[in-house]
Amino acid sequence: MKKIYYLSTCSTCTRIINELSLKEKKFIFQDIKTEKITTAQLTEMKKMAGSYEALFSRVAMKYRALGLDKKKLTEDDYRKYILEEYTFLKRPVIIINDKIFIGNSKNTIAQAKENI
Repeated sequence: MKKIYYLSTCSTCTRIINELSLKEKKFIFQDIKTEKITTAQLTEMKKMAGSYEALFSRVAMKYRALGLDKKKLTEDDYRKYILEEYTFLKRPVIIINDKIFIGNSKNTIAQAKENI
């Protein structure tokens, strides 16, 4: 399976999609704002990533607004917040067969590019 979880209004996601030419490579696109992540999808991502924390974005504006930066979050908390609010998913999440690439760091995108 080739899939990307992204946000269509995110310029970084758009840049990465274009940089990796994902539209030409028959990826399944899921805009997490218009098509919410399901519990099953998140569970599958967690199996691949090793933890919900690895999928959680601490740069989301709501992270500080909700005071989460002052709390010790558990795996259950990370899961709950990602399912409740799409902005808590670190973006983009690219799945290529049995590999997952999370976030937009140069290293992560380079690894995804090698696996396409």
